[in-house]
Amino acid sequence: MKSFADKVMAFNKTVNFKGNLPAGISMMNPFKENKKILSVSAAFYKKYYSDTNPRHLILGINPGRFGGGVTGIPFTDTKRLIEKCSIPYEGKETYEPSSVFVYEVINAFGGAADFYKRFYINSICPLGFTAAGHNGKEVNYNYYDSKELTHAVYDFIIDSIQKQIRFGIETDICFCFGNGKNEKFLRQVNEENKFFKKIIALEHPRFVMQYKSKSKQYYIDKYIAAFNSALHVK
Repeated sequence: MKSFADKVMAFNKTVNFKGNLPAGISMMNPFKENKKILSVSAAFYKKYYSDTNPRHLILGINPGRFGGGVTGIPFTDTKRLIEKCSIPYEGKETYEPSSVFVYEVINAFGGAADFYKRFYINSICPLGFTAAGHNGKEVNYNYYDSKELTHAVYDFIIDSIQKQIRFGIETDICFCFGNGKNEKFLRQVNEENKFFKKIIALEHPRFVMQYKSKSKQYYIDKYIAAFNSALHVK
């Protein structure tokens, strides 16, 4: 029987968008752009997911350039990968505020081993996007930042969620990182496709770090309470 890790690694090897993107938008597929990312992410999934236990799904928006876009692991930058997961990484160290917050939550939950035994994190769109910013430099772009992009990747998003549910995902509750546009979109597609019985939305880690850092402990406690509630619902 294939383990949860086997299924995630197979998904990462084949995940690909074959449609057309709006002008000025580029797709970021770290698994195809950097060969070492497959091995780095595989080390992570083998360490924490080499079993057949079901897990609850947590969905962010889409990978960023300094977290999942570099490691292949959502909300895990290279610094957290090395320090919190004890997985070696050779290359430029990256820092992502969202990753900092998520790993503070994971630490409060009991550590990476306990957390990942119960939860699997990805994004509504498992591949990221970039666009040229005001100064010409490349910046992160979200799947919902334009109607044209949302429409272009809609079928890809639905297909990706369906495939990930088959990893062994509990469908009673799904968590959503982002209680604005991300939540609205997920609730819409869930209403249409009946993926999950309930969606619990939480403030996005980036929002907490950027705008609510002084109240960070409040949000860590809120996350922990929400995650614990899912473990008690059967």
